[in-house]
Amino acid sequence: MSRIGKLSIAIPAGVSVEFKDAVVTVKGAKGTLTQKIEGAIDVKTENGHVHVVALDELPQTNALHGLYRAIVANMVKGVSEGFSKGLEVKGVGWRAAMQGNKLVLNVGFSHPVEFTQPEGIKIECPSQTEITVSGIDKVLVGQVAADLRAIRVPEPYHGYGIRYKGEHVEHKEGKTSGKGKK
Repeated sequence: MSRIGKLSIAIPAGVSVEFKDAVVTVKGAKGTLTQKIEGAIDVKTENGHVHVVALDELPQTNALHGLYRAIVANMVKGVSEGFSKGLEVKGVGWRAAMQGNKLVLNVGFSHPVEFTQPEGIKIECPSQTEITVSGIDKVLVGQVAADLRAIRVPEPYHGYGIRYKGEHVEHKEGKTSGKGKK
């Protein structure tokens, strides 16, 4: 039995969890999320808690037990609190700005890069060098943040690029002149 899967999930006020026809639906103040449950997994709601139950002891079911418990926990947190990921733009003259529903990045290319805000995601620019990606779906927030970072991955010599907030970029030593070597 999965150690993660055995843990129950507390349901905050204003959130409802429903399991019907192998689909979990979580509704809250920020929106609604659904997830199809495959395999021998059952989801039960009782006394303000959600329990994800494995119906057999197969290794595949054991793996899915922990996975679906984590997914349902993220869904409950997403519809009640939401998720957010911060990015930093580092480079001389580099900046980011929102224009309508498009993020316009000037990150050292000969042209500005436009990134259209996906549905269900909110992108904000508190300053010219900061980007905040937020939404209720943890996977989608992480994927959009990764897509933005992939536009200009931090390079190891000067550290220029788009990085996650708090990310440490290991710097390489540059070339040396070779003086004094024989």
